[in-house]
Amino acid sequence: MEQLQHGNEGVAVLIHQDSFYKTLDKSIDVSTYNFDHPDAFDLDEMNWVLRELSEGRSVDLPKYNFKTHSRMEETERLNPAKIILLEGIMSFYTSALRETYDMKLFVDCDDDERLGRRVLRDIQHRGRDLDGVLRQYIQYVKPSFEDFILPTKKYADVIIPRGASNHVAIDLIVEHIKEQEQSQGQPKLANAATHVATPRQRPH
Repeated sequence: MEQLQHGNEGVAVLIHQDSFYKTLDKSIDVSTYNFDHPDAFDLDEMNWVLRELSEGRSVDLPKYNFKTHSRMEETERLNPAKIILLEGIMSFYTSALRETYDMKLFVDCDDDERLGRRVLRDIQHRGRDLDGVLRQYIQYVKPSFEDFILPTKKYADVIIPRGASNHVAIDLIVEHIKEQEQSQGQPKLANAATHVATPRQRPH
């Protein structure tokens, strides 16, 4: 997705699903909360933002504080663009969201790679220990993937195997989106549902 943004300022805008995390009630124990459940996100707000941008209106994108698990007062102003990109594991979850996209991509990788990426990310970038990471993966992450994310794979227009390392497939998709944008000139909503964790994208 960053490839579409690079050198195309004003043409492509990238939205991360993590921006739509709901503020966590202070009475809830963070260690027992499932951040990979659909209810952890405001999917209606995410859909509204996408539709506003696709109809040519600017929006204020929420910002989430991963340390306090709450929405920040500060927001990010997003202006309409010809290519609107959304990444997130729940981006295929509702029919309202799926109907919004012009192209749906599912970035796939095997269980070992998903777990390995998560362990490295949480230990190196979140200050967590291996025991805690594995416990959360077994209790919440893997079940949520199987219950809520994997079933939506069938809605994808394109499935990208081997995740972000599949440069050939990604380059072809990027070129296709660029060609569509140039030929039609209308706002395009490209989406990638991904369960590949990266330090910047997945906070928990």
